[in-house]
Order: sequence, then structure tokens, then C-alpha cells
Amino acid sequence: MKFKSALFFFGFLLITFSSLQAQQAKSKSGLTLMGNRFLTFNTVIRVNQIEVSRDRNVGEDERALHTPAKVVAFRNAVAEGFPGGKMTWAFSWLALQDTSANYREIRKLIIGYHFQYGDEITFIPGAYFANAYNTTEQVNKDLHDALKLIENMVGGGYRPLSIVAGFMSAKNQEYLADKEGIHVCQGNIWSQFSIDNQDGDGAVSYPFYTSKEHFCKPAQNKNDFIDCVNLDGWTVDFLAGRRKGFEGGFNSRMGVGPIETLDRYGSETGLKEMMHSTAIHFDKGYELNGFGWVTNCWELSLPTDVSSLKNWLTAIRKRWPSVKLITQGEFGLLWRSHYKSNSFNYRFVERGSGIGGSDADKEISWFMNKDFRLALLKDLKTNSPEKVIDFTRYDIRAAEPAEMTRKWSLLGEINQKQSRPQDKPVPLDSLSAKSRAIIAIRYQYLFKND
Repeated sequence: MKFKSALFFFGFLLITFSSLQAQQAKSKSGLTLMGNRFLTFNTVIRVNQIEVSRDRNVGEDERALHTPAKVVAFRNAVAEGFPGGKMTWAFSWLALQDTSANYREIRKLIIGYHFQYGDEITFIPGAYFANAYNTTEQVNKDLHDALKLIENMVGGGYRPLSIVAGFMSAKNQEYLADKEGIHVCQGNIWSQFSIDNQDGDGAVSYPFYTSKEHFCKPAQNKNDFIDCVNLDGWTVDFLAGRRKGFEGGFNSRMGVGPIETLDRYGSETGLKEMMHSTAIHFDKGYELNGFGWVTNCWELSLPTDVSSLKNWLTAIRKRWPSVKLITQGEFGLLWRSHYKSNSFNYRFVERGSGIGGSDADKEISWFMNKDFRLALLKDLKTNSPEKVIDFTRYDIRAAEPAEMTRKWSLLGEINQKQSRPQDKPVPLDSLSAKSRAIIAIRYQYLFKND
């Protein structure tokens, strides 16, 4: 009994310290969510391409792609492109423990960056797809043990404010909040479907508190509430994101990421698309929502020239001089400080860039709140009435898979990916009376003729 009491007391102290650390980070910054534009920038350092578990890998051995010189060049590009900015470094399980000279030096460098720049150092379980390959219990154990490794590695009482996960189940996010005292998790990759090793379409693209039922669903009430701010993995072009995988020869993940932009279209056109996707949030999105947020995850192993990273950051500062580049954890806690529940009402409007799957003759409007998400697509060429391409209700029951699988999406009445017969776009007034009534509670002006 004494041993259990001691463990309980130690856990209480750990969570209390973590909460104090988060509060201190917020108070030192002096920032508020509203009235600001935020950029969060993450990178992943791993040993194998996809470390699906502690002792199983899928894909290429990436040791040769992770060198101290590359880390230095990468961080210098951020420092030169955005002086004073902070970033988040996420280590895989193997990268935390690899004993080779390169990885020892990489860890030493990044610890130095934490103290020099205020960078966040954290963990990525399962290389984006932890729940597709591991049980809930194993993911919890990986989180707990990796956080200990990071604490010991950095020293000085350090503990990260967030986790990078790609996808993270609701139960694992609940564990993070309740047992580890971490209240921010990059826990969904918005719009991901038929690409990479896991599907996860159906969520809100901006921060929300996770439901206990499904990681893509915003919590509906106190009984359903997980005190974990669920963040998107990287900002995508909404028009590209409505596609399924590589359908039509386009990449549905195109946005601010380098693979789908710089590597595909070259530095000039790639940067143009990255800035277009950024502007969706820092121009009209900022006007509609009262704040703007763009996030990017650029894996250290990518062959893309880091000068392109510097160019993107420089262009952002030039166009929006007041943008704040802070860590993922700091941003999530700012959102948590402002929103005590899922009272958000996000709106976005985009006209296509004409690059890749971002159709120049289309306009997409998104509406996202705790009750539902709704997307309307308009053809600018014909000026025909806009059609519903996504209507996903969050006020009905949802459930995550009971087995390890790639299929973790939350597909609603109509889903933007059009993977089912029922997903064919329809006029807004052709939705059921109940669906129209639910939408009208928040957006009566959409029903001009009713």
C-alpha cells in the first residue's frame, strides 16, 4: 500500500509540475489567441521510415539521411527565415536511443537548440500511425517510456508541452491528459484518406477538444470531454484535400508541405502554392475566425533543399510581419486558455490557385463547429448554385475501430472524398429537413429562399 501511495503521489506531482510548466510558458509569452496569426513548424527525426512498433519497421532505413550537418542546416534555415522563431522536434522511439555517433550528436544539437531558441523536444509514436499497428495499451506504454527518456535526455526538469502523433486515438489522448499531464496532441491529419498508411478524414481542421468516442469528433459535453487539444498535422489546400489519395493524378495532401509542392512543381510554383495555402488562413480565415493558424511538418530526411524552407518563412514574414512562430505545445495551450469548451465556430473560404488539385474555377466554403462540419463547392465558371460535398454530424454516436486497421475515418452523411455512392454532391436544399434544420441553427443565411 505504501508503494502504491508513493506512486500515486509521484504521479500527482508530475502532472502538477507539467501544468505549472504550461502556465509559465503561456504567461511568459504574453500572447493571446485572438487577434494573432500563428505558425507552428515541426520536424520528425527517426531511424527507419516507418517505425510501426519498438521492434518492427516498414520502409527504408534512414540512418544515412539523418546527419548532424543536416540538422544544423535545417535549423539555420529556420533561424534565417524567421529570426526569433521556435520549432518542435519529434523523435521516434529508435532515434531517442540509437547509440551511433550521428544520433548522439543530433540529440546533443537539438538539446542545445531547446536552450538557445526555446524549441520543443517531444516524441512521435509509431511514426504517424501508432494505432494502426499497436494496441492502446502499448501506445500508452510507448508514450510514458519515451517521455521519461526525453526528460532524462534534456534534463533541468524539462517536459514537453505536446506530442506529435500523426493520428492518436481518443483513448490515448485521454491517457496523455489524465496520466501524463500533457494537454496538446497533434492527433489528426485532416482530410487524409487513401494515402500513406492510415486514413483519418472527418475531423475539424483547427484545434478542438477530443471526444471520448472518436479522435476525429469534437467533445459534445462534460461527460464526453477529453482535456486534450487535438491539432492537425499540416495545413492543406482545401480544394486539393477534397480528393481521394492521388485521384485524377493530383496529391490530396497538397498545401504547405514540401513533398506535394516544391518536390512536385519546383521551387517557384511550389512556393506559390505554399503561400496560397498559407493565405487561406492568414487573410480571409483570419478575418472570419479572429485568428489564423498554419502548421507544417517537414521531415528531416526529405531531400528538399532547405533554402526553400528559408524562402517560405521569409515570404511569410514579409507579407504578414506580425506572424508568431511558436512551438506546437505553446500554440495548443494558447487555444486551451481561450476556449474552455468546444465553443468554436470556424469558417474558411478558398478560391483555387490553379496549381495541381487546387482548381482555379472552384470556390470552397467550410463551416466547422462542435455539432457538424459542412463544405459547399461552387463552380465559378458556370456560376451554378453551390453544392454540399461534405456534411458530417458530430452530435450522433461514433466509435473507433476495435482492431488495428488503417481505416480510422469518421464518414458522415456526405463525405468530401466521394468514396461511397451516397457521397455525390447535392444542392443544399436537397438535404433532409432535419439536416437543414441543424445547419440553419448556426447558418440560417445559407438558406436564402427558405
